Parts: sequence; structure tokens; C-alpha cells
Amino acid sequence: MELVCVGLNHRTAPVEVRERFAVPAGKLGASAKELLGIAGLEESVVLSTCNRTEFYIAGEQAEQAAVELRRRLSAEHGADSNPHWYEHHRIQAAKHLCRVVSGLDSMVLGETEIFGQAKDAYRQALDAGATSGTLNRVFQRAFGIGKRVRTDTRIQEGATSVAGAAVELAEKIFGKLAGCRVIVIGAGEMSRQTAQALLSRGASTVFVTNRSYDKAVLLAEEIGGRAVHFDEWAPVLAGVDVVISSTSAPHPVVLPHHIESVRRVRKFRPLFLIDIAVPRDIDPACGAIEEVYLYDIDTLEQLAGEARTRREKQIIECDRIIDEELSKLNLPGT
Repeated sequence: MELVCVGLNHRTAPVEVRERFAVPAGKLGASAKELLGIAGLEESVVLSTCNRTEFYIAGEQAEQAAVELRRRLSAEHGADSNPHWYEHHRIQAAKHLCRVVSGLDSMVLGETEIFGQAKDAYRQALDAGATSGTLNRVFQRAFGIGKRVRTDTRIQEGATSVAGAAVELAEKIFGKLAGCRVIVIGAGEMSRQTAQALLSRGASTVFVTNRSYDKAVLLAEEIGGRAVHFDEWAPVLAGVDVVISSTSAPHPVVLPHHIESVRRVRKFRPLFLIDIAVPRDIDPACGAIEEVYLYDIDTLEQLAGEARTRREKQIIECDRIIDEELSKLNLPGT
């Protein structure tokens, strides 16, 4: 049984390319099931997050199936994306998965969100009937290895999440966050962590808005913030200093006219926009407004680099643990 990982390189692919290949969080299982129609492919898991899209496949002819998979992706989303794809085969595919769930392949070294995202991707594929013996064993082993890596090393020291990195970026741009007023667009896990981090750094008020108002209320109650109806968030821009957006919308939700309409009321004070969504939530044209400073998820790479330098030595120990644990897997075809 062959094991292959086909992935989009988040370090080289610009955000507009990653947007094209992103799979909605609620459709990962259906996408994995759909792949089973490719000849030679018997099992699959689709992992898609804010900065990666990966397809884990297994079958007697998985390597040949990977060729067809990439052909279909290129035909559907654009052949110009081919240079950004990578493949890992057999034990290297399993090792790559272990590095992913351990946070070693993330924009922010040691980040914690990816572990839960990978578990959800696997659960959806399992529920959809897209996995069997090989991927079940590989993913379950990877989750155990990921836990050991985080327990036995210091890879998580510092800013270990995309949310944390976003807050650090806001702090670097704005100075101290004490007294800052913030609006978080989107009420998912990333938004929750970001809001909590903002409050811990001294933000005085956090507004929360979401298409589902009930979810906005729940998050606002949890963090002591204020819920805002999604059709009423734009006027709130008049009084905030920082906007952090992380929704699953397929198109931008923050547009230039939203900001233009409150500029005079704001007295043209600086407004910092941090877009941690893929596809992007904030229209890039917003950054052209004079007092607006827009940063997307690619900018976080710079901040992540600082933490990566401090923890570079830990990667060697993490890889040693992964190799040791994978040697017990006895993966077919390796």
C-alpha cells in the first residue's frame, strides 16, 4: 500500500494562490470522499487551514493517483500553481504529517491550532468513509507523536499560534495595547484565541461580530466583550484602533467604502487591519487609504521568524522523536 502527501507550499505560494486551493472547513470530509473516484486511490484525508492545503492519499497505486490529482487541481484552479506543489512518498509522507501536527512545518513554529485542525480533517474523512487501515494508523500514530513532541521539548515557547503572532504584530505596530479598542470579525477558534490574547495584553474593549449572531454572543460572553450584529459592524470602525478578521467567507468582507465612510468621524486616526483569513477577508485596496495599515497572513512570517530563530535547536530534538516513533509504525511500502 503506497502513501503519498500532495501539498501546496505555503512558504512560496502567495496568498492569492492559496486562496484558490483552500477547501472550506465543513467540506473536508466530502472532498476526501470525492477523491476516492481517482483510480488507484483507496483512502484520503484533506487538510486545509489558513495557510496550507494538503491531500494525504493511500492505495496500491497512490503515486500514480497523485499525478491525476495534481492534473485535476491544475485544470480546475490554474496550471500556473504547479511550481508551488510538493509531494512526499511513503515514510517521508508519514514524517511530514508528524511534523505538521507537531507544529514544525507551520508559519509560527510550534503553533497549536494545527493539531486540532488535523484531527478535525481526519475525523471528517473517517466519518465520510474515506479512510481505512493505512491512513487510520498513520494519523493516529501522528497524533500520539505530536503530543509527545509538545510534552518532551520546548518547541512551544514564545508565540506558538497564528493568533498570538497576529497580536504581537498589532503590538509592534500600535505600541502597547492598553486602552485599545478592537473589533474581531469572525467567531471561530482563531478569533477566540486572538480576542483572548488581545485582552491579556490590555485591550480595553473587544467587539465581536459574526454572520451567526448567536456565535458572536457566545464568544463575547466568554471573553467579556460586546457582540455586534454582522450587518451593523461597519459603523463600529469609527471607534476602534485594530481590526482582526478571520472568517470563512469566500470573498472580502471589509471593503474600502466601509473605511471611507468613517474616516472623517475617526478624524483620520491610524487604523490597523490584520487579515488572518484565507481566502482574504480584507480587500487589499483598503491598504491604499492613507492612515490605514493593512497586514495579511503572509506578514506573520516575519514575526514567526524571530521565534523560529530562538527555537531552532529544538527542531533537531523533535525530528529525533518523530524518527524514533515512526520506526515502530512498520508502514507498508516503506
